[in-house]
Amino acid sequence: MVGVLVFTSASLLCGLAWNIVVLDVARAVQGVGGAALFATALALIGHEYRGPERGGAIAIWGATIGAAVASGPLVGGILTEALGWRWVFFVNVPVGAFALAVALKQMNESRDEGAVRSDLWGLLTLSGSLFLIVFGLLRGNSSGWSSALILSCLIGGAVLLVVFVFVELMQERPMLDVTLFRQPAFLGVSIATFCIGAGMFALFPYLSIYLQDVLGYGPLGAGVRFLPLTVFVFAVPIVMRRFAPGASLWLQLAVGLALVAVALLLMYGLSSGSQWTALLAGFIVGGIGIGLANPSIAAAALRTVDPARTGMASGVNNSFRLTGVAVGVAALGAVLERRATSSLASSLGPHGRALGQAVASTGSRAAGGKPAVAHAASVAFVSGLNAVLIVGCVTVAVGALAAATLMRMRAPAAAPATESR
Repeated sequence: MVGVLVFTSASLLCGLAWNIVVLDVARAVQGVGGAALFATALALIGHEYRGPERGGAIAIWGATIGAAVASGPLVGGILTEALGWRWVFFVNVPVGAFALAVALKQMNESRDEGAVRSDLWGLLTLSGSLFLIVFGLLRGNSSGWSSALILSCLIGGAVLLVVFVFVELMQERPMLDVTLFRQPAFLGVSIATFCIGAGMFALFPYLSIYLQDVLGYGPLGAGVRFLPLTVFVFAVPIVMRRFAPGASLWLQLAVGLALVAVALLLMYGLSSGSQWTALLAGFIVGGIGIGLANPSIAAAALRTVDPARTGMASGVNNSFRLTGVAVGVAALGAVLERRATSSLASSLGPHGRALGQAVASTGSRAAGGKPAVAHAASVAFVSGLNAVLIVGCVTVAVGALAAATLMRMRAPAAAPATESR
């Protein structure tokens, strides 16, 4: 409930923001609240539901999460065009208030009676590692991948990640129990979760830019064109729960990720003159794949660990999902920017090279209304987007392979449970 309260309050502040600094700070606080919500969601489902009911609850949860991500552009487009961008944040206030009221009335208390103080060193080392890695990926093209700044960030991030693992191994009650990864099935689920976040969900901002700033649709028009994806993301888990309740989790997850990889391959080959329907087959296949994968990830994360450790498993699973999206947005953006810069340098010379970063984030709008530059910018962005689709395809395929192999391996003898959230 604290997560709901923090997220809702921060959303209100985002909508009221009077400058970009306030908006950025409020968004960071919003992220803290959102992280708390994600980290506890699956654990609460595991606590509230048992037996067959848990499978249904997880299917609905997975469908809702996937549909929310996929329908974001549509809802955001409607609010932006009808009421202005601030309402993208204001809409969270009544939703959050309703969620808080329902939680207070319907949910039972669940706590770890043996909980100790927060794992501060784990928090600092992991946060520092992710910050350095993401910053290095974001600044790599502009500062130079071999520059001291970027090398220091990437190497420093990797070192801090190793330090984090050792810190957690020494903690009596760590924030992330790395011993869970000794179970091949849990390791496979975690890799798959990271890969779908980095390879597919991280692509949504760039697909939205393509629809709006290359094909020329408004926020609402772009959102409407995500609907085929959204419908299947929401419907598939419900259908699977009804008609194939006994399907193997590893098979559902591996097939789901394989379909997402195929979907990205189907989108490959876009041009600045393509119609939006060039994305349609990929959206449909991708929606089916995400609809298969989302609830399978959630169910497998809970099923592969001791019941007393479902809280930790839930937190780890959602951390991998969100980390995958964060790293994916940065990494795919770096790939897109590099390819766009190369294309612009070929068509416009030195001036075009300077436009690369702007084109990667705004498409043809970076041309400033100059027709010749706008065409070159559109071609450059699409060239970068095609490269990103291939990278995303490979990333998701790795996740499918991990699910298909690791999740079928026999787990070693279970250690005594020490976590009961």
